[in-house]
Amino acid sequence: MDMNQYLSMFIDESNDHLQSLNESMMGLEANPEDLSIVQVIFRSAHTLKGMAATMGFEDLASLTHQMENVLDLVRNNKLRMQDFIFDTLFKSLDALESMVQDITGGGEGKADVSAIVASLQAIVRGEIPSAAGAAPAAAEAPAAQTPVYLDEFQYSVLEQSIQEGHQVMYLDVALRKDCQLKAVRAYMVFDLLERSGEIVKSFPSVQDIEQEKFDTGFSLYYITQKEAAEIQAMVLNVSEIEKVTAVALDAETLHQMAVAPAAATAEAPAQPKAEEKPAAAAPAAAQAPAKDESAKATPARTGAPSRTIRVDIERLDVLMNLFSELLIDRVRLEQLASEVQNTDLTETVEHMGRVSGDLQNIVMKLRMVPVDNVFNRFPRMIRDLAKSLDKKIDLVITGAETELDRTVIDEIGDPLVHLLRNAVDHGVEPVQDRLAAGKSETGTIQLRAFHSGNHVFIEIEDDGAGIDPKKILKSAIKKGILTQEQAAGYSDEKARQLLFAPGFSTAEVISDISGRGVGLDVVKSKINSLGGNVTIYSTLGKGTNFSVQLPLTLSIIAAMLVRMGSEKYAIPLSSIVETSIIKHSQIKTIHGNKMVEFRGSHIPLVSLSKIFAIADYDESTEEETEIVVVRKGDRMIALAVQDFIGQSEIVIKNLGKYLPEIQGISGATILGDGQVALIIDPNAFFK
Repeated sequence: MDMNQYLSMFIDESNDHLQSLNESMMGLEANPEDLSIVQVIFRSAHTLKGMAATMGFEDLASLTHQMENVLDLVRNNKLRMQDFIFDTLFKSLDALESMVQDITGGGEGKADVSAIVASLQAIVRGEIPSAAGAAPAAAEAPAAQTPVYLDEFQYSVLEQSIQEGHQVMYLDVALRKDCQLKAVRAYMVFDLLERSGEIVKSFPSVQDIEQEKFDTGFSLYYITQKEAAEIQAMVLNVSEIEKVTAVALDAETLHQMAVAPAAATAEAPAQPKAEEKPAAAAPAAAQAPAKDESAKATPARTGAPSRTIRVDIERLDVLMNLFSELLIDRVRLEQLASEVQNTDLTETVEHMGRVSGDLQNIVMKLRMVPVDNVFNRFPRMIRDLAKSLDKKIDLVITGAETELDRTVIDEIGDPLVHLLRNAVDHGVEPVQDRLAAGKSETGTIQLRAFHSGNHVFIEIEDDGAGIDPKKILKSAIKKGILTQEQAAGYSDEKARQLLFAPGFSTAEVISDISGRGVGLDVVKSKINSLGGNVTIYSTLGKGTNFSVQLPLTLSIIAAMLVRMGSEKYAIPLSSIVETSIIKHSQIKTIHGNKMVEFRGSHIPLVSLSKIFAIADYDESTEEETEIVVVRKGDRMIALAVQDFIGQSEIVIKNLGKYLPEIQGISGATILGDGQVALIIDPNAFFK
């Protein structure tokens, strides 16, 4: 086994330990007197330290050792947990995660953690600041010398903006030292900037700036279409502004600025050189106890051998591709056997069909991963957001064992992050507002997952103020998205869908968390690209529910095969409501659009033969037309086809990068007779 394999093991196990540490710390914060949880945290930290030292990552091992010193005092009843200790340990975990991410990217896992180490050492010495005296030194330093740390979501927003051709800038704004109303001047700057772009992150935070908890300057990341010089001149026109520095960032510069730890100072001390890594170090072998710990502080299990193995996802992809080819050949054999009419051949093919069906179930299950792999990082995130907004929030997770295809799991994390941020910032009200409305001071956010048919639903529901459709329409009119006349015809449900419009936001004040018009449109497009959709349900005064519908898998699906002329197409069964045959006399033309009656209402009739320019079929020449009624959310349309071939499980093949994107087509499949059938994307016809 070479060193790269040991490194891969180290990265995987380090991420497991860091997740376990975060979950255990959350449990300890809820039960500070439970020393059994401290024991679990201590052992996990000790294991991580040993692994890091064995692999030669000295900075990581050193920081973990400092954490051990604090935890050792706590588990021996020499130190009581309190807010400052929790905050410092959480900052330590963030720094450790940053180091492991650096190692994953090929780095050496180095970071300036001198400020965190100093805090940990002060805790060991008993020098714990009181709540009144715990104001961070960073807030007293000039903004130009304080790096603005970005979290994963903020960084991805800025990176995507650069890729889409927007200007991303880092601004330092210094007020005159004799400025009397600092918060007012800062608000004027923010208001001016919001008219020409989006503020993604500021330092100090917006809340601190509003309360004048800053010296004479502040910094921020900003997205716009204007040039840096123009933005600089605009801000300088505000009264009592001493100096403005606007620097346009490219992707590389953004990365260099964003990866700095939150507590890093402007001048990082030189780092000691890591010792040469031993060639025969096996981190897992020496540190086996970590596998027996759980985030709920249950006693370590002994004597039960591990029944799981780690498998590279690329190997599963290869296995899935090979099975896909086998499935295509199976369908071909079944067709040949039915043509030959040989009893022995037919029986053999039928047996092969049963075996390959069982094999298909196993292969599919190998790719299925519990959504807990995504959900497990959210409790810590909600804890930090609630604390920064001075809110009290309980996150209740149900259905974490629900399984999804690994491909979907990898893509769904960022959309869920934004929906949860939105629930924390906009959904749950501040404590005083909740009390005034007769609610408990602690808000609740429900994160649940469950199966329904061939789909998985993930719902994020808060018990907050709900979404006011009138407020949405008013904002849409103000932004020029709708006219007064158009808004008058909008139902409450249709108004709520405006939240997914690009750049739309109802936020009255800027925020570091959400409400800048960046995100919900990206959330919707990402979920749609996975073959899913998102729906909003809301009751004013009671709360909001974002319901995300996702397909179980993106590799093999059940489909209805249809024929039009000499061409065959596949329509996913998950989108089909029913099939039917209609006479031409039943087709009506309303406002120039063809409509058919379906269950007491009229729905649009879409001619696939015209959209795909099928030369040898035209449904208008037929007396009867077969239709497939498909659904997207609450909307339905009818697709006109010539013949139904039947249902079949098909293997989705990507069209590749060489073909342009084809409207209404999501991929292709190979049928039993070797013919290629295009897979129809019904969602495209609802636009």
